[in-house]
Amino acid sequence: MKTFTAFFTAAALAVTAGYVQAKDLGPDQALKLRDAGTIQSFEKLNAAALAKHPNATITDTELEEHYGKYVYQVDLRDAQGVEWDVEVDAVSGQVLKDHQDK
Repeated sequence: MKTFTAFFTAAALAVTAGYVQAKDLGPDQALKLRDAGTIQSFEKLNAAALAKHPNATITDTELEEHYGKYVYQVDLRDAQGVEWDVEVDAVSGQVLKDHQDK
């Protein structure tokens, strides 16, 4: 019984830790952060992602908070129809990740 309790507790902590790691921010929160100057404009963040894949089209964007850092996620589709996931540091505008969506 102790093993089951320990396993259940560990599983609950893992799920909770995953939830705390990344938090989606709604449009109102994103606009407040932009207006306060905490994050860069969405135009600049989109431009940083598009610079990695010229002539691509943005299909979706999302602002998340990861461990206290604001990360802007951009989904792109290039001219060949290949989909890309680009993550941009919303404060600095630096591209953090750029990988093909599989």
